[in-house]
Amino acid sequence: MAPTLSEINVVPMVDVMLVLLIIFMVAAPMLQRGVEVNLPVASRSQEIASDRVFVDLPVSYRDDRRVFIDKEAIRLDVLAERVRQIMLNRSDKFVYLRGDGEVNLQELMEVFDRLKEAGVVNVGIISKLPGEQ
Repeated sequence: MAPTLSEINVVPMVDVMLVLLIIFMVAAPMLQRGVEVNLPVASRSQEIASDRVFVDLPVSYRDDRRVFIDKEAIRLDVLAERVRQIMLNRSDKFVYLRGDGEVNLQELMEVFDRLKEAGVVNVGIISKLPGEQ
């Protein structure tokens, strides 16, 4: 009696892997963090820890008076209460403000005042280094 040769059929595994690859290729562009903000340039910027609270101030703020914390759009009149809720369990009370380069100083100060009203001790203003994307 001759021994039988058996082969491992890898076609189903390759099919599953290709389906997973397609799913990840479709889902990856949808994973966007926050709002696109065109940051102003500063010559002496520093790296920031990723566990901080970021408030984004896009150019559309002029029209709708909304800022973003992560992907959540928040009206200016409720910003102080929402930030106060976020800061309850935090010890650092530090918020970073990312304002679009087209936003003027008055608009930035409106948001800054609401953050201080919420009990934020330190507000950092985010910029980028020259030549940084």
